[in-house]
Amino acid sequence: MSSTPPGFELPLRLFMAFRTLIDELHAELGRQGHPDIRPMYGFVMQAIGPDGTTAVDLGRALGVTKQAAGKTIETLERIGYVERTRDPADTRRKIVRLTPYGRDALTRSAAIFDDLRTRWATELGEDRLRALEDDLRKLTPANPWRLDVPGWFGTA
Repeated sequence: MSSTPPGFELPLRLFMAFRTLIDELHAELGRQGHPDIRPMYGFVMQAIGPDGTTAVDLGRALGVTKQAAGKTIETLERIGYVERTRDPADTRRKIVRLTPYGRDALTRSAAIFDDLRTRWATELGEDRLRALEDDLRKLTPANPWRLDVPGWFGTA
């Protein structure tokens, strides 16, 4: 009979599984024409969404300051994933929007995640993977789109 693993192993294993998926995603994104994308950028681009957002709202969604959000926006703008435009309703405000290149990265990410899930289902078996997903849904909040991970990791 095997002994019960120490409690700290569970979060480490969950994080390692997350990290494995994210690393494999980014390696494939690099092969598919997105070599400059970083893990945090995915959270940022999801928070920007299809309709765009402001730096203030982006910072709020990510749990970071407006300045930190602005710095990330500048980086994403420089590498072609977002653009800033004037808000037609209020020309003093700037709206951050995904560029076609940014939308392509998200579309490719979704397809790659589907491929990774298929690979895990092949490795573990579809029933076991589905049971794992169901169990994780029972233990975590209903909304998986909690985008404040960058801010959460940055807190002391």
